[in-house]
Amino acid sequence: MAGGKIRCEKHAKRSTGRAARPHTRDVRDYQAVEAAAAKAEEQFGEINTLVNNAAGNFMARTEKLTPNAFNAVVGIVLNGSFHCTQVFGKRWIARKLGGNVLNIVTTYAAANCGSGFVVPSACAKAGVLAMTTSLAVEWARYHIRLNAIAPGPFPTEGAWSRLMPSKQFEEHARDKHPMKRFGKHEELANLAAFLISDMAEYINGECVVIDGAQWLRGAGEFNDLLLLPEATWEQMETSRAKK
Repeated sequence: MAGGKIRCEKHAKRSTGRAARPHTRDVRDYQAVEAAAAKAEEQFGEINTLVNNAAGNFMARTEKLTPNAFNAVVGIVLNGSFHCTQVFGKRWIARKLGGNVLNIVTTYAAANCGSGFVVPSACAKAGVLAMTTSLAVEWARYHIRLNAIAPGPFPTEGAWSRLMPSKQFEEHARDKHPMKRFGKHEELANLAAFLISDMAEYINGECVVIDGAQWLRGAGEFNDLLLLPEATWEQMETSRAKK
């Protein structure tokens, strides 16, 4: 984790010229989130923006899921997003400050279609999107805006390998994409920066999809996993059980 923290600090300094102070916290633990918020205020003063991006996801045949596996994803994605949102929201309301919450969801939540083989994530992200639209109305009187971004495929370290079971499937996903490519990180960062900026003051309760029109071609981002043979599923499940 320390190496990740150092990379985060260096990247923030290089790209924005500003300092970053990463802290490791379990967003499923409400008290830990409260402690993180207090630490952030101690180091930076008033915090006026929250990005809920903590996530857990993996591919699985739903009949093979354990209750613990389902709860782990929902705990991080849905409960964690609520914990962070409420902790900062209460502070902003009590101090009569405005604020911004940006939630990172999924295209299968934004399209209201779900997706096979990622059912815990589909359930949790739908809940986060419902929280976004609900609180956009409830907290608007406090000058608190809530919006969401639904990214399509953006290659990232770690998560990408869990969602692309093979090079062949990755090539299939790229070939099927209307733009024949995946997203670039700067494209996602630019959209996020706009939505939390003063230029977007009148945007509230929206979910912006950024996927190069992928979802328009076919709802359910991971439904093509139906193409995987039984042997591939068994190999992935065996590998996951050993970790």
